[in-house]
Amino acid sequence: MKKQRAFLKWAGGKYTLVEAISRVLPPGEKLIEPFVGAGSVFLNTDYPKYLLNDINPDLIHLYQTLKRRPKSFIEDARTLFSVQTNSASAFYSLRTQFNGSTDAYERSLLFLYLNRHGYNGLCRYNSSGGFNVPYGQYKKPYFPEQELEFFAEKAKRATFTCEPFQNSFRRARRGHVMYCDPPYLPLSVTANFTSYATQGFSLDEQALLAKKALHASRKRHIPVLISNHDTMQARWLYKAAQITELQVHRFISQNGATRNKVNELMAYFPAGNLAP
Repeated sequence: MKKQRAFLKWAGGKYTLVEAISRVLPPGEKLIEPFVGAGSVFLNTDYPKYLLNDINPDLIHLYQTLKRRPKSFIEDARTLFSVQTNSASAFYSLRTQFNGSTDAYERSLLFLYLNRHGYNGLCRYNSSGGFNVPYGQYKKPYFPEQELEFFAEKAKRATFTCEPFQNSFRRARRGHVMYCDPPYLPLSVTANFTSYATQGFSLDEQALLAKKALHASRKRHIPVLISNHDTMQARWLYKAAQITELQVHRFISQNGATRNKVNELMAYFPAGNLAP
């Protein structure tokens, strides 16, 4: 099966890891992703149904809009990828328009534009909830038409929700499979990158996620796979899981020379896990 790229650029996206993730994920009736992000795992697996959740309402509204109105959305989005819209003045004007808009369709179009024209594909908001990623200065931003079409077609199998990750666990049933790609634990105190949604993702939430995964697997027979940085903290949180180690290139750093490989892990909690 040909690998499918997401139509969004996404810090921490799982495109390069989908083979490793797919090798661990068991078959099931439905794949549930509480932190769907750009959706690379969704796009590169083949479950009968999907429940795709994220706490970012702009992301989920975009997915719902693309599922509902694929043709008109793609045609309207195309108009935002032109020479006229690829300048600093146009970008900041459209960013202001996005931040002032309450129309879900307009925000979805502009969210795609900002993602492809903004710096490094970052998704970042200020304390007031305003999108504040700067202009990316790309010569000709790519319009992901084929990727949008593929996503829209596959989205027919998916339900999209925007709620806390705990709710996704409540929706899970025996026969379902869960893949969790939360905001990662920091590699160091100064490397904490949690501003992807307006609120960060605290250590308490990391611990709650691990607890939910263990409970789902042992008590409800729902297998759960979690990705995270390979740190002492992560090893402690996932001590009851089966650990797979990975090395991954990271692209968040502004300094290209420091974009080195970092250690990640996958923590797998199999259904009915009886590990001590």
